[in-house]
Amino acid sequence: MSGLARASSQGSLDRPDDEVVPYSDDETDDELQSEDDLDRSIKLNNACVCPSEAGWSVRANDREYCKRPEFQKKVFLCIKKSKYSGNGIKTYKYNFFTFLPLNLYEQFKRAANLYFLCLLILQIIPQISTLPWYTTLVPLVLVLGITAIKDLVDDLIALVTVFSRSKARHRMDKEINNRKCDVLLNGRFVETRWLNLQVGDVVRIKKNDFIPADILLLSSSNPNSLCYVETAELDGETNLKFKMGQKVTDERLQEEDQLARFNGLIMCEEPNNRLDKFVGTMIWDAQSYSLDLDNMLLRGCKIRNTDFCHGLVIFAGNDTKIMRNGGKTRFKRTLIDKLMNYMVYTIFALLVLLCAGLAIGHTYWYESVGSKAWYLYDGLNYSSSYRGFLSFWGYIIILNTMVPISLYVSVEVIRLGQSKFINWDLQMYYSEKDTPAKARTTTLNEQLGQIQYIFSDKTGTLTQNIMAFKKCSISGRTYGESTSADGVVLDRGKPVDFSWNKYADNKFQFEDHYLISCIRSKKDPQILEFFKLLSLCHTVMVENKEGELVYQAASPDEGALVTAARNFGFVLLARTQDEISILENEREESYKVLATLDFNSDRKRMSTILRFPDGRIRLYCKGADTIFANDTLRTLCLCYKDISEEDFAVWEQKHQVASCAVVNREEAQDVVYEEIEQNLLLIGATAIEDKLQDGVPETIAKLAKADIKIWVLTGDKKDDMKIHYGEDVNVQLRNRQTQRRSDPQGRNCKLKDPFFPQPGKNALIITGGWLNEILYEKKKKRRRLRLKKLRRRPNTPSPPDNSSSQPVDEWEKEKRQEDFVDMACECSAVICCRVTPKQKANVVSLVKKYKKAVTLSIGDGANDVNMIKTADIGVGISGQEGMQAVMSSDYAFAQFCYLQRLLLVHGRWSYIRMCKFLRYFFYKNFAFTLVHFWFSFFNGFSSQTAYEDWFITLYNVCYSSLPVLLVGLLDQDVNDKLSLRFPKLYLPGQQGALFNYRNFFISLFHGIFTSLMIFFIPYGAFLQTMGQDGEAPSDYQSFAVVAASSLIITVNLQISLNTSYWTFVNCFAVLGSIALYFGIMFDIHSAGIHVIFPNTFTFTGAASNALRQPYLWLTIILTVGVCLLPVICIQFLYQTIWPSVGDKVQRNRKKYELEDDEEERKKKKPAFQRGSRSRRSAYAFSHSRGYGDLIASGRSIRQRPRARPELRESIREIPQAENI
Repeated sequence: MSGLARASSQGSLDRPDDEVVPYSDDETDDELQSEDDLDRSIKLNNACVCPSEAGWSVRANDREYCKRPEFQKKVFLCIKKSKYSGNGIKTYKYNFFTFLPLNLYEQFKRAANLYFLCLLILQIIPQISTLPWYTTLVPLVLVLGITAIKDLVDDLIALVTVFSRSKARHRMDKEINNRKCDVLLNGRFVETRWLNLQVGDVVRIKKNDFIPADILLLSSSNPNSLCYVETAELDGETNLKFKMGQKVTDERLQEEDQLARFNGLIMCEEPNNRLDKFVGTMIWDAQSYSLDLDNMLLRGCKIRNTDFCHGLVIFAGNDTKIMRNGGKTRFKRTLIDKLMNYMVYTIFALLVLLCAGLAIGHTYWYESVGSKAWYLYDGLNYSSSYRGFLSFWGYIIILNTMVPISLYVSVEVIRLGQSKFINWDLQMYYSEKDTPAKARTTTLNEQLGQIQYIFSDKTGTLTQNIMAFKKCSISGRTYGESTSADGVVLDRGKPVDFSWNKYADNKFQFEDHYLISCIRSKKDPQILEFFKLLSLCHTVMVENKEGELVYQAASPDEGALVTAARNFGFVLLARTQDEISILENEREESYKVLATLDFNSDRKRMSTILRFPDGRIRLYCKGADTIFANDTLRTLCLCYKDISEEDFAVWEQKHQVASCAVVNREEAQDVVYEEIEQNLLLIGATAIEDKLQDGVPETIAKLAKADIKIWVLTGDKKDDMKIHYGEDVNVQLRNRQTQRRSDPQGRNCKLKDPFFPQPGKNALIITGGWLNEILYEKKKKRRRLRLKKLRRRPNTPSPPDNSSSQPVDEWEKEKRQEDFVDMACECSAVICCRVTPKQKANVVSLVKKYKKAVTLSIGDGANDVNMIKTADIGVGISGQEGMQAVMSSDYAFAQFCYLQRLLLVHGRWSYIRMCKFLRYFFYKNFAFTLVHFWFSFFNGFSSQTAYEDWFITLYNVCYSSLPVLLVGLLDQDVNDKLSLRFPKLYLPGQQGALFNYRNFFISLFHGIFTSLMIFFIPYGAFLQTMGQDGEAPSDYQSFAVVAASSLIITVNLQISLNTSYWTFVNCFAVLGSIALYFGIMFDIHSAGIHVIFPNTFTFTGAASNALRQPYLWLTIILTVGVCLLPVICIQFLYQTIWPSVGDKVQRNRKKYELEDDEEERKKKKPAFQRGSRSRRSAYAFSHSRGYGDLIASGRSIRQRPRARPELRESIREIPQAENI
């Protein structure tokens, strides 16, 4: 049983134990106490805790208890109130009075919105106002309005997942606060609103009622105070959970008068958001009783299959766990977001420089020209320098469109649309569970196209987490192969007929007839003991539904084992708090449960101590091991030992003290459990199959071809492969550290030598213990306390020894971490096994920190939540381990194979679309704004605009917004099939090649060129010209019309050149925008509107007068042609001479699409057939060996198919992008 042994208390001082997961990351230094103190606390006969020392204490049926002075907290200055919350809640963000001020405050925290508000204020000042106030007000109000409406909809109409998926927050809060329940007041149950509940109240909850607060279960209508709850609103899981009251409360608190006399004191942990943990102690009649999560009914759950139950309110309102989980999560931003912000700052800096230069130009112009021209006298005796100062602010107003006001709201609209496309993708819909893909955020879509590292859990993420009993080893003999009843191995077996067992599960499959004959003949007592252990050592609950036994297990492993025992004749019939009844060889027996030593992530085993019908006391134990590792099966070892009455009495007293500990209860229990789980007799081992999900090998292969590195971070065990393990890694890192210390320039230069002679042909498998050892992440305080216990104290710091592995300062620790990341990145596969949730998150953080890489984490269980939240993108799998990972994720779906479509299709498309949108958005704004700059050289730098005011107002809102918005939503270079067929198309996103500062400056210079043409070609055409009617249309207004018309046609045709995927909508948007411009222009230049608003619309007849001249139309055509011709030539040259992978695929797109269609027609059956062996993983309790050997070797996990012509044809290799 060495595989079950826990790490010794000195483990952290010596070589790490690869078979042990490090201590839970949930503990903090405040929770740690010395083991001497822990030993002393275990030796105490009675637990006596003062209420003031406990973090949270509740007295039953005593509302005044919570109002004591010691439970008051300071709110403001000397104002205090009780730290116990009331039960009323408020989840809405705004109300009728606060919406406008709060929403505006939040929106003006954005730098761009605040900038335009300042511009609006500047435009009100007459001395510097060069544009009417409405040119800024209209776009600003539009942007603020769209965002405000979105926020209002989120708050008033959005779904509230925590409580209800169908009602708005305001209405839901009111309904929840006014729900009714029965509360014990003055000795009688009276109906009251949830809002009026207080901590310490005793309540009665009826069947199908929601639980109003976090409540300690006292008793219920079911035997042994069993209570079934539905937790779908809490964690998304639809299967029923069972809760159980304490035996003492079940026996003594059933009637109303008994509950009224109840005055127990509950001392427990402070309110927190841990849905999987509760630690408390109940003191009643001078006795202490331990409390845990199994005794708690949490708010948000619903009572099922239980007529009624009684409970004591422990946490109310905002202190409940569900409300604590409603807090804000860490805000994630994409690389493009960060780059976009820096570019906006760059634009602002350019704007200030331009305005300063133009202001200086106006100062000199006025000094040399303006002040001497009598016809320019304005009656203001301002100095030239002061006029230059006013000109600076005037140009800040005119050129403000260089900073795009509608950029952020346009980006939000595009991201929202891209998220909807992910939600609507039927190829990511899992019909077996009716689970569509879900984009739970709208801010990270383009980041999906830039992933460089994927960190994946194994069990339930790469595997199905559906367990099936396959083999077992008993007394040294292995059972599970196809054998006859006489033990002869058969080439082709047949399933065992379990018709002799009326309780057998028809879905259970087993082919070893010899094992069945041994059980039925009862000739081997060890086999009978083996299956008796499986039927007794577990936490499975059983329910009899219409004569059918239904098992409810905490994990798929336990369900598979108990079901196996059931089919082999050891049937779990009933279970209470202190008794288990089984059918054993057609004879019903009852065993008294004396203690259950539950499984946890540190011990990796569970035990049950039972009193047999004949009075014997026996301990049954099962825990993870590696006996069936080579068959990739999840393994448990089974063992037992008999305990004397005297030994058990002594141990039970220690167990009672440890179970009632308020602080460090788990550690205290572990010490006590360790004491009894020794000198065990091994019976045998079980082997459970966990199949790999469909499409996992193909997905991993595709992602690898896209140059995405996949690391597997799992709590499972490692296999003994010839590969780089933790000890090898530690030696290499120590050598690198010694080399750095020996080098006089070690701190000033980075050592660039590779760790392996052949980078890329290595794999790394490291355990959690070695990870702590390598990265110096051990608990310092725990180490100090253990040194103290060993009478060893750290020596006074001395000069570092080059041979010492300990870091001398924080710099060396960081370098060690950086070396580890560099080493890992040289490997083709990295497997981190037996790691805690915190270690998973730490590995992700290290890669983000030292590689500056975009990371994605994917998992399916609560232990993956930390990793999911730490990565740039978090993906949750809705599997067998509940919905915690999904609820914490950014994207969610049901199968790992959908990840390739999420990244290679939706992610790549989103990245390309966003990059095109941003490049064009900056270009069109530069082209529009810089015309004012060129015009300044011909108007004495007088801050005069080159366009009509309403054109400036509507340019970004109406004339140029829709085509680029549709490109950001709909454009695609190749279709989804080709995106998956050629993973190399993903590389530009990883390299950030489509949007960076180089692209930004290309857009800037392109805008400068376009603005030059837009200004100087019409300017040249207007010089010394004469119209057909003898008039000279060379006035300012006609020039503004021609320049504006040239600009609108140019920018709309420019986006057409950048569009790869044409639809009717795109065509309509381009032509419609141009038509809309001319329609609005003729309207606002008409005489009718001028009569109504003479001061606002001053370009009366300018459009009709200018555009009736044919040569001005030729000027517009010439301007547009000169602007677009270089772009067409450059695009042609790039696609011809320097084509990218995408260009090559596009060039042969038709050919590939025909090949795909032909391939579909040839397929008469699935391309891949399952072989005779299933793909499986090993070990039990979701802590088993992963697929490190297969991933590292690069071999396919699928069985090589037999030589069949039609199958060979169906799986022929498709040419990849690198062969184009």
